[in-house]
Amino acid sequence: MSTTALLVMDVQNGIVERIADGSAALLDRVAAAADHARASGLPVVYVRVAFRPGGGDINPRNRAFSSLGGRTDLSVDDAGTQIHAAVAPAPGDVVVVKKRVSAFAGSDLDVVLRSLDASSLVLAGIATSGVVLSTLRQAADLDFGLTVLADACADQDPEVHRVLLEKVFPRQATVLTTDDWIAAGPAPT
Repeated sequence: MSTTALLVMDVQNGIVERIADGSAALLDRVAAAADHARASGLPVVYVRVAFRPGGGDINPRNRAFSSLGGRTDLSVDDAGTQIHAAVAPAPGDVVVVKKRVSAFAGSDLDVVLRSLDASSLVLAGIATSGVVLSTLRQAADLDFGLTVLADACADQDPEVHRVLLEKVFPRQATVLTTDDWIAAGPAPT
């Protein structure tokens, strides 16, 4: 029997601190979505980005990550790459480490989702123009049913965030608020 999985993506210390306004409200909505998923028996999968110590897995041709080159605080054990305490995983939740923007890139997310027999995904995360967009596109190409929790996503550019949620994402996903998703029942897709 297929299921819906909630993906909480890049809600980690070093990324949450970049959201100027509303990070507390965002974290509250992400936590509410995770609590709802768990109470409904849906798997919660956390995705975080981290690299090998020294950045040996960052290619200099990758514009998004090569600028991070000399940083030493981006390995899997560093505080900045840890999931924010306000939305910390609960026992039984899965944590996946990725190496690029999409939650699928450089991770075992596909294996995890197939093991869970997930056919639908609910997406939440930072940034809307980064991990949410890239994951949505790849998941759509992999034939997942998709829901995006509009108010459980954030971006440094409010206009890009708005355009993605209002014009781009609805072509491939249902876009709901966290409250609407929770009110819809245990496994809306």
